[in-house]
Amino acid sequence: MRKKLVSTIMAGLMGVMLAACGSAEAKEPASTAEASTEAAPASAEATGATEATSESDGAESEGVSEDVQAIIDRGVLRVGVKNAVIGFGYEDPLTGEYSGLEIELAKALAAKLGVDVEFTAVTAATRTELLDSGDIDCVLATFTITDERKESWDFTTPYYTDYVSVLVEDSKGITTLEKLVDATVGVSSGSTSAKSLVSAMIEAGVISGDGFDPETFDPATWTEGIKFQQYDDYPTISTALSAGEVDAFCVDKSILAIYKTEGRSYIDAEFSPQEYGIATKKASGLSAVTEELVTALLADGTIDSLIKENGLE
Repeated sequence: MRKKLVSTIMAGLMGVMLAACGSAEAKEPASTAEASTEAAPASAEATGATEATSESDGAESEGVSEDVQAIIDRGVLRVGVKNAVIGFGYEDPLTGEYSGLEIELAKALAAKLGVDVEFTAVTAATRTELLDSGDIDCVLATFTITDERKESWDFTTPYYTDYVSVLVEDSKGITTLEKLVDATVGVSSGSTSAKSLVSAMIEAGVISGDGFDPETFDPATWTEGIKFQQYDDYPTISTALSAGEVDAFCVDKSILAIYKTEGRSYIDAEFSPQEYGIATKKASGLSAVTEELVTALLADGTIDSLIKENGLE
Protein backbone atom coordinates (compact mmCIF):
# COMPACT_ATOMS: atom_id res chain seq x y z
CA MET A 1 0.00 0.00 0.00
CA ARG A 2 2.85 2.38 0.96
CA LYS A 3 4.62 1.73 -2.38
CA LYS A 4 1.40 2.29 -4.28
CA LEU A 5 0.75 5.57 -2.43
CA VAL A 6 4.25 6.84 -3.18
CA SER A 7 3.85 5.90 -6.85
CA THR A 8 0.55 7.78 -7.00
CA ILE A 9 2.07 10.89 -5.40
CA MET A 10 5.07 10.82 -7.75
CA ALA A 11 2.82 10.46 -10.76
CA GLY A 12 0.80 13.45 -9.61
CA LEU A 13 3.92 15.57 -9.11
CA MET A 14 5.17 14.68 -12.59
CA GLY A 15 1.83 15.72 -14.07
CA VAL A 16 1.93 19.12 -12.34
CA MET A 17 5.52 19.71 -13.55
CA LEU A 18 4.65 18.77 -17.12
CA ALA A 19 1.61 21.07 -17.05
CA ALA A 20 3.74 23.93 -15.76
CA CYS A 21 6.33 23.39 -18.50
CA GLY A 22 3.64 23.24 -21.13
CA SER A 23 2.14 26.50 -19.81
CA ALA A 24 5.50 28.29 -19.93
CA GLU A 25 6.16 27.12 -23.49
CA ALA A 26 2.71 28.35 -24.54
CA LYS A 27 3.41 31.83 -23.17
CA GLU A 28 6.75 32.36 -24.97
CA PRO A 29 5.29 32.78 -28.48
CA ALA A 30 2.75 35.30 -27.14
CA SER A 31 5.55 37.33 -25.53
CA THR A 32 7.56 37.27 -28.77
CA ALA A 33 4.54 38.50 -30.74
CA GLU A 34 4.12 41.53 -28.44
CA ALA A 35 7.77 42.49 -28.91
CA SER A 36 7.43 42.32 -32.69
CA THR A 37 4.33 44.52 -32.61
CA GLU A 38 6.05 47.19 -30.52
CA ALA A 39 9.07 47.09 -32.79
CA ALA A 40 6.98 47.33 -35.95
CA PRO A 41 6.73 51.13 -35.98
CA ALA A 42 10.46 51.35 -35.42
CA SER A 43 11.01 48.94 -38.29
CA ALA A 44 8.77 51.04 -40.50
CA GLU A 45 10.66 54.19 -39.51
CA ALA A 46 13.93 52.47 -40.24
CA THR A 47 12.63 51.47 -43.66
CA GLY A 48 11.52 55.05 -44.29
CA ALA A 49 14.87 56.40 -43.17
CA THR A 50 16.63 53.99 -45.49
CA GLU A 51 14.43 55.09 -48.37
CA ALA A 52 15.04 58.75 -47.50
CA THR A 53 18.76 58.13 -47.36
CA SER A 54 18.61 56.41 -50.71
CA GLU A 55 16.68 59.34 -52.15
CA SER A 56 19.20 61.78 -50.70
CA ASP A 57 22.09 59.78 -52.09
CA GLY A 58 20.28 59.65 -55.39
CA ALA A 59 19.76 63.43 -55.35
CA GLU A 60 23.42 63.96 -54.65
CA SER A 61 24.41 61.70 -57.53
CA GLU A 62 21.92 63.50 -59.77
CA GLY A 63 23.82 66.76 -59.37
CA VAL A 64 23.07 68.44 -56.03
CA SER A 65 25.84 70.98 -55.69
CA GLU A 66 28.45 70.73 -52.98
CA ASP A 67 27.26 73.87 -51.17
CA VAL A 68 23.62 72.73 -51.15
CA GLN A 69 24.60 69.25 -49.96
CA ALA A 70 26.62 70.85 -47.15
CA ILE A 71 23.48 72.68 -45.97
CA ILE A 72 21.43 69.48 -46.13
CA ASP A 73 24.10 67.55 -44.21
CA ARG A 74 24.32 70.33 -41.63
CA GLY A 75 20.54 70.33 -41.22
CA VAL A 76 20.37 74.11 -40.91
CA LEU A 77 20.03 76.94 -43.44
CA ARG A 78 21.73 80.10 -42.13
CA VAL A 79 20.05 83.28 -43.36
CA GLY A 80 21.06 86.91 -42.91
CA VAL A 81 17.97 89.01 -42.16
CA LYS A 82 17.04 92.42 -40.82
CA ASN A 83 15.82 92.42 -37.21
CA ALA A 84 14.35 95.92 -36.93
CA VAL A 85 12.39 96.37 -40.18
CA ILE A 86 8.75 95.64 -39.46
CA GLY A 87 7.08 93.88 -42.36
CA PHE A 88 10.34 92.46 -43.71
CA GLY A 89 12.45 91.21 -40.83
CA TYR A 90 11.66 92.01 -37.22
CA GLU A 91 12.76 90.31 -34.01
CA ASP A 92 10.38 90.64 -31.07
CA PRO A 93 12.55 91.92 -28.17
CA LEU A 94 10.49 89.96 -25.63
CA THR A 95 10.11 86.59 -27.34
CA GLY A 96 13.02 86.61 -29.77
CA GLU A 97 10.62 85.48 -32.49
CA TYR A 98 11.17 86.78 -36.03
CA SER A 99 8.40 87.89 -38.36
CA GLY A 100 7.98 89.50 -41.77
CA LEU A 101 7.92 88.80 -45.50
CA GLU A 102 11.60 87.90 -45.72
CA ILE A 103 11.37 85.67 -42.64
CA GLU A 104 8.59 83.67 -44.29
CA LEU A 105 10.58 83.37 -47.50
CA ALA A 106 13.58 82.11 -45.51
CA LYS A 107 11.39 79.50 -43.83
CA ALA A 108 10.02 78.41 -47.21
CA LEU A 109 13.56 78.02 -48.56
CA ALA A 110 14.58 75.92 -45.55
CA ALA A 111 11.48 73.75 -45.98
CA LYS A 112 12.36 73.25 -49.65
CA LEU A 113 15.76 71.93 -48.57
CA GLY A 114 14.26 69.87 -45.74
CA VAL A 115 16.28 71.63 -43.02
CA ASP A 116 15.80 74.01 -40.10
CA VAL A 117 16.45 77.73 -40.42
CA GLU A 118 18.77 79.94 -38.37
CA PHE A 119 18.52 83.74 -38.53
CA THR A 120 21.47 86.11 -38.20
CA ALA A 121 20.73 89.82 -37.84
CA VAL A 122 22.60 91.82 -40.49
CA THR A 123 22.87 95.45 -41.56
CA ALA A 124 23.56 96.98 -44.95
CA ALA A 125 27.22 97.14 -43.92
CA THR A 126 27.60 93.54 -42.67
CA ARG A 127 25.37 91.39 -44.87
CA THR A 128 27.86 90.86 -47.72
CA GLU A 129 30.80 90.36 -45.37
CA LEU A 130 28.97 87.53 -43.61
CA LEU A 131 27.90 86.02 -46.94
CA ASP A 132 31.43 86.13 -48.35
CA SER A 133 32.93 84.63 -45.20
CA GLY A 134 30.47 81.73 -45.21
CA ASP A 135 28.90 82.66 -41.86
CA ILE A 136 25.55 82.78 -43.63
CA ASP A 137 24.29 80.92 -46.71
CA CYS A 138 22.15 83.69 -48.19
CA VAL A 139 20.83 87.18 -47.55
CA LEU A 140 17.15 88.12 -47.24
CA ALA A 141 17.50 91.64 -45.90
CA THR A 142 15.89 94.32 -48.10
CA PHE A 143 18.89 93.87 -50.39
CA THR A 144 18.48 95.99 -53.51
CA ILE A 145 19.54 94.39 -56.79
CA THR A 146 21.98 96.49 -58.84
CA ASP A 147 24.19 95.74 -61.83
CA GLU A 148 27.25 96.52 -59.71
CA ARG A 149 26.22 94.08 -56.99
CA LYS A 150 25.45 91.39 -59.55
CA GLU A 151 29.15 91.35 -60.39
CA SER A 152 29.89 90.07 -56.88
CA TRP A 153 26.79 88.09 -55.87
CA ASP A 154 23.87 86.25 -57.45
CA PHE A 155 20.35 87.59 -57.00
CA THR A 156 16.97 86.00 -57.57
CA THR A 157 14.12 87.47 -59.54
CA PRO A 158 12.83 90.41 -57.42
CA TYR A 159 10.24 89.47 -54.81
CA TYR A 160 9.42 93.08 -53.86
CA THR A 161 9.80 96.53 -55.43
CA ASP A 162 10.10 99.65 -53.28
CA TYR A 163 11.06 103.31 -53.83
CA VAL A 164 13.53 105.58 -52.08
CA SER A 165 12.17 108.59 -50.22
CA VAL A 166 13.17 111.05 -47.52
CA LEU A 167 11.78 111.49 -44.01
CA VAL A 168 12.09 114.80 -42.17
CA GLU A 169 10.99 116.51 -38.98
CA ASP A 170 8.04 118.80 -39.77
CA SER A 171 9.76 121.58 -37.83
CA LYS A 172 12.50 121.73 -40.49
CA GLY A 173 10.05 122.81 -43.17
CA ILE A 174 11.68 120.56 -45.78
CA THR A 175 8.98 119.37 -48.17
CA THR A 176 10.66 118.92 -51.56
CA LEU A 177 13.96 117.97 -53.16
CA GLU A 178 14.66 121.67 -53.74
CA LYS A 179 14.54 122.34 -50.01
CA LEU A 180 17.06 119.60 -49.34
CA VAL A 181 19.86 121.65 -50.93
CA ASP A 182 22.75 122.10 -48.46
CA ALA A 183 21.09 119.71 -46.00
CA THR A 184 22.86 116.86 -44.20
CA VAL A 185 21.12 113.54 -44.79
CA GLY A 186 21.46 110.38 -42.70
CA VAL A 187 21.91 107.14 -44.65
CA SER A 188 22.87 103.57 -43.84
CA SER A 189 26.47 102.51 -44.44
CA GLY A 190 26.74 100.31 -47.49
CA SER A 191 23.34 101.28 -48.90
CA THR A 192 22.57 102.84 -52.28
CA SER A 193 20.25 105.50 -50.84
CA ALA A 194 22.70 108.41 -51.00
CA LYS A 195 23.53 107.77 -54.66
CA SER A 196 19.83 107.45 -55.47
CA LEU A 197 19.05 110.77 -53.81
CA VAL A 198 21.87 112.61 -55.61
CA SER A 199 20.73 111.13 -58.93
CA ALA A 200 17.15 112.26 -58.27
CA MET A 201 18.28 115.79 -57.38
CA ILE A 202 20.40 115.99 -60.53
CA GLU A 203 17.53 114.74 -62.72
CA ALA A 204 15.20 117.30 -61.10
CA GLY A 205 17.71 120.08 -61.88
CA VAL A 206 18.10 120.88 -58.20
CA ILE A 207 21.89 120.46 -58.21
CA SER A 208 24.34 120.51 -61.10
CA GLY A 209 25.83 117.10 -60.55
CA ASP A 210 29.32 118.25 -61.50
CA GLY A 211 31.73 115.41 -60.82
CA PHE A 212 28.99 112.84 -60.26
CA ASP A 213 29.92 109.35 -61.42
CA PRO A 214 27.58 106.51 -60.40
CA GLU A 215 30.46 104.04 -60.64
CA THR A 216 32.72 105.84 -58.17
CA PHE A 217 30.20 107.75 -56.04
CA ASP A 218 31.12 107.88 -52.35
CA PRO A 219 28.66 109.46 -49.90
CA ALA A 220 31.48 110.12 -47.44
CA THR A 221 33.14 112.58 -49.80
CA TRP A 222 30.17 114.02 -51.70
CA THR A 223 29.49 117.70 -50.86
CA GLU A 224 27.95 119.10 -54.07
CA GLY A 225 24.63 120.61 -52.94
CA ILE A 226 24.06 118.00 -50.22
CA LYS A 227 26.06 116.10 -47.60
CA PHE A 228 25.66 112.70 -46.04
CA GLN A 229 26.25 111.18 -42.63
CA GLN A 230 26.50 107.38 -42.56
CA TYR A 231 25.27 105.17 -39.71
CA ASP A 232 25.37 101.46 -38.97
CA ASP A 233 21.62 100.96 -38.55
CA TYR A 234 18.26 102.61 -39.06
CA PRO A 235 17.31 103.22 -35.40
CA THR A 236 20.51 105.25 -34.99
CA ILE A 237 19.63 107.41 -37.99
CA SER A 238 16.17 108.00 -36.55
CA THR A 239 17.71 109.08 -33.25
CA ALA A 240 20.11 111.39 -35.10
CA LEU A 241 17.15 112.94 -36.93
CA SER A 242 15.37 113.63 -33.63
CA ALA A 243 18.55 115.10 -32.13
CA GLY A 244 19.12 117.40 -35.10
CA GLU A 245 22.40 115.75 -36.09
CA VAL A 246 20.96 115.31 -39.57
CA ASP A 247 18.25 117.19 -41.43
CA ALA A 248 16.72 114.18 -43.15
CA PHE A 249 16.66 110.39 -43.22
CA CYS A 250 16.88 108.72 -46.65
CA VAL A 251 16.20 105.05 -47.38
CA ASP A 252 13.54 102.82 -48.96
CA LYS A 253 10.06 104.07 -48.13
CA SER A 254 8.87 100.78 -46.65
CA ILE A 255 11.67 101.10 -44.09
CA LEU A 256 11.01 104.79 -43.45
CA ALA A 257 7.39 103.90 -42.65
CA ILE A 258 8.58 102.37 -39.37
CA TYR A 259 10.07 105.69 -38.28
CA LYS A 260 7.30 108.00 -39.53
CA THR A 261 6.05 109.02 -36.11
CA GLU A 262 4.02 112.08 -35.15
CA GLY A 263 5.75 115.29 -36.20
CA ARG A 264 7.52 113.67 -39.14
CA SER A 265 6.64 113.55 -42.84
CA TYR A 266 7.93 112.33 -46.19
CA ILE A 267 9.06 114.94 -48.68
CA ASP A 268 7.05 115.12 -51.89
CA ALA A 269 9.27 112.75 -53.87
CA GLU A 270 9.65 109.03 -54.54
CA PHE A 271 12.44 107.90 -56.81
CA SER A 272 14.82 105.11 -57.78
CA PRO A 273 12.82 101.84 -57.75
CA GLN A 274 14.46 99.35 -55.40
CA GLU A 275 14.02 95.70 -56.32
CA TYR A 276 14.76 93.23 -53.52
CA GLY A 277 16.14 89.76 -54.22
CA ILE A 278 17.69 86.86 -52.31
CA ALA A 279 21.48 87.16 -52.52
CA THR A 280 23.77 84.13 -52.65
CA LYS A 281 27.42 83.52 -53.45
CA LYS A 282 28.32 83.95 -57.10
CA ALA A 283 27.76 80.81 -59.17
CA SER A 284 26.74 78.76 -56.12
CA GLY A 285 24.34 75.84 -56.30
CA LEU A 286 22.07 77.60 -53.83
CA SER A 287 21.52 80.39 -56.37
CA ALA A 288 19.49 78.05 -58.58
CA VAL A 289 17.47 76.76 -55.62
CA THR A 290 16.56 80.27 -54.44
CA GLU A 291 15.57 81.34 -57.95
CA GLU A 292 13.34 78.30 -58.33
CA LEU A 293 11.65 79.09 -55.00
CA VAL A 294 10.98 82.78 -55.71
CA THR A 295 9.72 82.09 -59.23
CA ALA A 296 7.29 79.46 -57.92
CA LEU A 297 6.01 81.62 -55.05
CA LEU A 298 5.46 84.55 -57.40
CA ALA A 299 3.59 82.35 -59.86
CA ASP A 300 1.21 80.82 -57.32
CA GLY A 301 0.43 84.13 -55.56
CA THR A 302 2.12 83.23 -52.27
CA ILE A 303 4.38 86.28 -52.29
CA ASP A 304 1.49 88.62 -53.06
CA SER A 305 -0.38 87.14 -50.09
CA LEU A 306 2.66 87.59 -47.81
CA ILE A 307 3.04 91.21 -48.93
CA LYS A 308 -0.57 91.88 -47.92
CA GLU A 309 -0.28 89.99 -44.64
CA ASN A 310 2.75 92.04 -43.66
CA GLY A 311 1.22 95.41 -44.58
CA LEU A 312 3.62 96.09 -47.44
CA GLU A 313 1.10 96.96 -50.16
